[in-house]
Amino acid sequence: MTTHGRAAEDSTFVRTYALTRGRTKPRHLLGLETVLDAGPGRLGPGQAEECEDILTLCRERRRSVTELAGRLGRPVTAVKILVSDLLDADALVVPVTSPYAAADADADAGPSPQLLAALSAGLKRKWPDAIAYPQAG
Repeated sequence: MTTHGRAAEDSTFVRTYALTRGRTKPRHLLGLETVLDAGPGRLGPGQAEECEDILTLCRERRRSVTELAGRLGRPVTAVKILVSDLLDADALVVPVTSPYAAADADADAGPSPQLLAALSAGLKRKWPDAIAYPQAG
């Protein structure tokens, strides 16, 4: 690795360390797919510039932790720590909705046949040698 490449890597590490104030774990249990929405709270003084960026993105529409990390170009762990800070300040919320919430009020309350077919296809690709169960008829 070149000296310049090593310096850039060290600089990124130091910036991430400063961004999270040395913390390595978020206070909230957050998955990569955890969806976040802007809440009623505000940023506190001294919060990282990235916190404002996270809020701006979440005000546009709900975003996952993974999407926020990608858009900010920051490690997921660092973003989880910042998101935890924003959750503590009520500036972000994790919306609680039914996983099968339908856009159409008259639709069934369960998963759609398309979702189940996609899930089945994905499982078959992941585990092609798994035991096949007979289909209900």
